[in-house]
Amino acid sequence: MNDRIARLRVTLEESLLVSSEVNIRYLTGFVSSNAALLVEPDRVRLFTDFRYVEAARGIPGVELVETPRHLYAHLGAKLPGRVGFEAAHLSYDRYEQLAGDVELVPSSGPVEALREVKDQGELELIGRAAGITDEAYTRLAQEPFAGRSERELAWLMEGFLHDLGADGVAFEIIVASGPHAALPHARPTERVVGVGEAVIVDAGGRMGGYCSDCTRTFATGKLPRELARAYAVCLRAQETGLAAVAPRAEGRAVDAEARAVIEGEGLGERFGHGLGHGLGLDMHEGPWLNPELESVLAPGNVVTVEPGIYLPGLGGVRIEDLVVVREDGPEVLSTFTKELAVVG
Repeated sequence: MNDRIARLRVTLEESLLVSSEVNIRYLTGFVSSNAALLVEPDRVRLFTDFRYVEAARGIPGVELVETPRHLYAHLGAKLPGRVGFEAAHLSYDRYEQLAGDVELVPSSGPVEALREVKDQGELELIGRAAGITDEAYTRLAQEPFAGRSERELAWLMEGFLHDLGADGVAFEIIVASGPHAALPHARPTERVVGVGEAVIVDAGGRMGGYCSDCTRTFATGKLPRELARAYAVCLRAQETGLAAVAPRAEGRAVDAEARAVIEGEGLGERFGHGLGHGLGLDMHEGPWLNPELESVLAPGNVVTVEPGIYLPGLGGVRIEDLVVVREDGPEVLSTFTKELAVVG
């Protein structure tokens, strides 16, 4: 039996219908846009349509059931009388299609809880993605920024990730310059980068489905004093947050350690997001380093540590590393320099 399914099964009170494509991939390795997985006490059934049947054949420990393309319209009759469902993933429309045939019991994140702790194979893929991302930053830092648009720089970074062997980008690359960098989740535009500006670049690649994530802030010449100070404060907060990453640490407490540095410099209102998040097959998954969410770190977690300071009308700074939680301390996967890199 698949070890991941076996570990899931011992946490369940009733059979579980897995509808999340990512969770199905995690449990079986099967990638599809139209599938459902039923984990029962004595068997595991994978439901999918003709287009994916050949790809699904031979998955160890899984019984394949071919369905019509409109899978959920026909699925209820094949399920036991009572079944758990992924409350965060099953749409209301699909819920209604099932509800006439089955007693549906909401379940909150049992597969996601397993996914938080990565095995060695997952860590190797994330590490490879992180290494490619570091090398892409090294190449990007050799390029002139001033006089080029944010979008051009984003495409350049994406090209480096592909050239270095990434399967693809983990998310839409962020390049935000000048006042635009005061927006934490800015999207690259045709804005042309000027001299003496901060430029936030947030990028990551994928390997075998697993993500990396790293943010660095560059300077196109000497920065205004307020931005230079923000960079120094942000770097100190980031290093403080890294030092707090440890097994059994509460995510809120790690966030608070880094946040206290920024608040102590009178910039607390300019750091409005959480310190970090887990990642793996999804770009954002547990555990969370966030004052609003409850998480406890464990060995094998992979999290980001990414404080930011955003100054409306002037610019912004964010510094992000990717970190594996280890018993003997954090293992930082992001190696590209955090000293303020000055580019042309």
